[in-house]
Amino acid sequence: MTDQWISLDFRHLTALRAIADEGSFKGAARALGYTPSAISQQIAGLERVIGARVIAREHGRQAVGVTEPGRILLRHMNAIEARLNAAKSEIDALTEGTSGPLRLGVYESVGARLLPEVVGRYRDLFPRVRVEVDEALSDLDLLRQVERGLLDLAFTLLPLPPGPFDSKLVLRDPWVLVAQTGSEHAALRSGCLTLRTVGELPLVSFRAPRAIDSVLDQFRAVGIEPRLVLQSDYNDAVQELAAAGAGVALMPRLAVNPHDERTTTVELGDLLSPREVAVAWHSERMVSEAFSTFTSLAAEVGASVEAVGADGSEWRRSAVS
Repeated sequence: MTDQWISLDFRHLTALRAIADEGSFKGAARALGYTPSAISQQIAGLERVIGARVIAREHGRQAVGVTEPGRILLRHMNAIEARLNAAKSEIDALTEGTSGPLRLGVYESVGARLLPEVVGRYRDLFPRVRVEVDEALSDLDLLRQVERGLLDLAFTLLPLPPGPFDSKLVLRDPWVLVAQTGSEHAALRSGCLTLRTVGELPLVSFRAPRAIDSVLDQFRAVGIEPRLVLQSDYNDAVQELAAAGAGVALMPRLAVNPHDERTTTVELGDLLSPREVAVAWHSERMVSEAFSTFTSLAAEVGASVEAVGADGSEWRRSAVS
């Protein structure tokens, strides 16, 4: 790095991003609480440091867009900001120890079926830790927040995408069929089912590729294209469609509401490989006692949920031959 670039200030980049977001010097000034002249000075200083224009101007003053050098800086700024947030999170964890917030990311089925028991037991051990829960439809959104230092832990699916992540397996979650109670599909027997017979059913499934592609690929690997009739991003909607007789839902067991008497769960045994639910964190984060205890509790609760599902005591199931 040259001596000139050493003088680059993060405030320069913040001003550049604000102009890109707001479309003008005045808008950036309002967003950041500065005067337009202060924003102009920050941009002028940035351009002196890098030796290139970052804002295209009309009549020498009004911003009309970010130049290519400016876009390059913004792209790298995102990575810099992510590392700074990760550093802040690590320092906060070091100084706070067993108090302060634990920022947790969950998706729908985990939030409904797994999280309450984990959090209840965790609060008994760490009453001074404030658990903050952020929900998302996709675990990939949660992992991006982990990478940026905005979440401490996130429930996710394995395998993990490329990134600075470590993880702990929590639960092997088998795929099941969910059919309208009393229908011919509710009378299906797992011992009589094959991939082809399942694939030929009028299936209701999730829409998001991350949520469903791993199981669909198991059909396609043996030359079977599953017959998907309806899709949704929401667990309740998928099960409601099955309850209405619109199709047979193909769902991971954790996503099923076992107390809905309008539907019956048909176990598939080893016909399909289960999805693997894990807890992930930034691999460069310092792991505190409170942090590691939560992951261990999640694995313990996951194991108990897996065992309950295996003996069927809390699932409405068709008989298994």
